[in-house]
Amino acid sequence: GPQGPRHLRPLLDTVLDALHTGTHARGGPLPTGGPDTVTAAVHDAAGDLLPDRGDPDALRTLVHAFAAGAADPAHPLCAAHLHCPPLAVAAAADLAASALNPSLDSWDQAPAASALETLLTRTLARETGHTDGLVTTGGTEANQLALLLARETHGTVRLVHGANAHHSLPRAAWLLGLPDPVVVPAPAGTLDPVALDDALTRLPGPRGSVLVAATAGTTDTGLIDPLPDIAARCTAHGARLHIDAAYGGALLFSDHHRAKLTGLDAAHTITLDLHKLGWQPVPAGLLTVRDAHDLAALHHRTDYLNADDDTEAGLPDLLGRSLRTTRRPDVLKLAVTLKTLGRTGLGALVDQVCAHAREFADLVHDDPRFHLHDRPAISTVLFRPAHAPDPAVAAVRRHLLTTGRAVLGRARADGRLWLKATLLNPATRPDDLRALLTLVHRTHAEGPR
Repeated sequence: GPQGPRHLRPLLDTVLDALHTGTHARGGPLPTGGPDTVTAAVHDAAGDLLPDRGDPDALRTLVHAFAAGAADPAHPLCAAHLHCPPLAVAAAADLAASALNPSLDSWDQAPAASALETLLTRTLARETGHTDGLVTTGGTEANQLALLLARETHGTVRLVHGANAHHSLPRAAWLLGLPDPVVVPAPAGTLDPVALDDALTRLPGPRGSVLVAATAGTTDTGLIDPLPDIAARCTAHGARLHIDAAYGGALLFSDHHRAKLTGLDAAHTITLDLHKLGWQPVPAGLLTVRDAHDLAALHHRTDYLNADDDTEAGLPDLLGRSLRTTRRPDVLKLAVTLKTLGRTGLGALVDQVCAHAREFADLVHDDPRFHLHDRPAISTVLFRPAHAPDPAVAAVRRHLLTTGRAVLGRARADGRLWLKATLLNPATRPDDLRALLTLVHRTHAEGPR
């Protein structure tokens, strides 16, 4: 309301102060002590969460504890997951979305938000070579929707995916009651087109009864499947193609890296996720579609949200834009980011993190104390202490976590366990990369604890 900003401003000062003091108290990328210590600190700060009398200091107390116990993706040594540091401008836009609190299930709850969502989804769809798109909570929901649209368009479909595919794809097939997926080998970390061709040759059914899912940016290694070759095999066999580009999709913004996604536009549906390589607060996913008519499968009528006479009178029908009813306006932070940075600004951020990954890989490659798995395809680097057995690699990671000194991921490739650095922070410096490598070496050299 009219008085909202006046009431909110002092609370923002409280939040920003508590974020500062909590981050200072943490002192590193992760709180020290491990799960038991963090849980005890949260319980101590929270106390009775539903007291008889309210606590006027609750905002400051709990935000401080939240920050002190956070994994901070803005810290250069927090590099485990596809978990990016959000841009300040995106976080600020998200505050406005929360304050206004539109719900995108009917036009009378979200007039401007619904218009902006249409602009945003079509803008990003055009980047992929598609015509329209839906805002989702992330890659998992987008992948689930892709399978649902395929099923509703063609009847029961059989999912075919590489052994490197994200776990959300077979899980979506299970959730939708589809037949067990066919898993195609990915011996080099990417889907093998020859093995795919063999699988498609053996599968019965009419055209469109098979859905092939390819990946543009795997979670473990960041590798991109050979999209043009896969698309050609799908065309030859009449199979529908979905590409999970939750990680790699933002390469479209970069003039230097865009070519890695050649063949993306051949897909019927594409998953994007800009809270990965897009620097957005969670959630910020999308599903784009080549044929907007596929979205008709989501049409649903309920009188209090999209009555026929209201729709005929010109009120937009929003209920068919998602499987969810209540939807927050995540579109605002995305639109503000695109407008503020433009394609050049976003492309520069993509180029920076990819360059950081190449630099870190060079450091690993040139250091005889480490083994490098491979050169990075996007911004993920797998490495391990030389001659270390898998249990020692796992122990190094866990010790870094529980001491709060660094946050690294883990991945299994070529039959071995690797440490995973997912570099999504454009502000990372060369000294930070060297410090991370030194920290891993010292932790390994200290031996078991």
